[in-house]
Amino acid sequence: MLHTRTTPAERRRAFREQLASGRLLRIPGAINPLSARLIQDTGFDAVYLSGAVLAADLGLPDIGLTTSTEIAARAQQTTRVTDLPVLVDADTGFGEPMNAARTVQLMEDAGLAGLHLEDQVNPKRCGQLDGKTVTPREEMVRRIRGAVDARRDPGFLLMARTDARAVEGLDAAIDRAKAYADAGADALFPEALADVSEYEAFREAVDVPLLANLTEFGKTPLLDAATLESLGYNIALYPVTLLRLAMGAIEDGLRTIAAEGTQESLLPRMQTRSRLYELLGYEEYSAFDSAVYDFTLPPGN
Repeated sequence: MLHTRTTPAERRRAFREQLASGRLLRIPGAINPLSARLIQDTGFDAVYLSGAVLAADLGLPDIGLTTSTEIAARAQQTTRVTDLPVLVDADTGFGEPMNAARTVQLMEDAGLAGLHLEDQVNPKRCGQLDGKTVTPREEMVRRIRGAVDARRDPGFLLMARTDARAVEGLDAAIDRAKAYADAGADALFPEALADVSEYEAFREAVDVPLLANLTEFGKTPLLDAATLESLGYNIALYPVTLLRLAMGAIEDGLRTIAAEGTQESLLPRMQTRSRLYELLGYEEYSAFDSAVYDFTLPPGN
């Protein structure tokens, strides 16, 4: 009721233990706090907060227009309602190394289990698009070191993302990843790998946990969990899947209502009132105050 049953430190410890287990973690991206509860109920390992999703939720493109405080506010709303570890996309750290350092502390305070920083030039763009520009390797190393120095809880995971594959080639991306791990990154996120051989090359080159970004309609093949586990990857990330599903359903629903003048035909596709109330934990609130759950749901809800 109202909050999680675990502390941020407990969730950070659990996340690190899961990453060290050798088992592939499956992490969908939430579109709001309620969907994070559903991710937990469905049995996934952690929750992700995508910068692209958070920007889209505000009606903005993913080009670095959101702020660190906006991201931290949504993160805190999410960590309040799920006992799963939550990993957040912190873009470039929202500025220079000092900004990245402040971002780490904001995200720690928001109850997150970790974040990732990327090596694009600020303002950035979606990692699956052409025309990206990456910062010099030395600058990204400073960004990571600033983040490491600012971290107060050693359990908080600092992940480095490199977008260099599409800009400088695979070998350069691997060299950058090694440098980022040497600078203190706990895990690595190679963006926009082209095929299985490139996944293999990254796994052979580094010995820290690796994330596979399985975003739809992009440059990366949608590898299944069994394949990724056999390749030795630690995280299968589905960052924008729920947003795309939800927005597709919303568009279809709006067109149906506009065409038919009623939502009647949409009812079988809707989450029922009873399921929503179950997810929200209405009955748990009655243990605190019976007056909040003293009703009977209508039939068929």
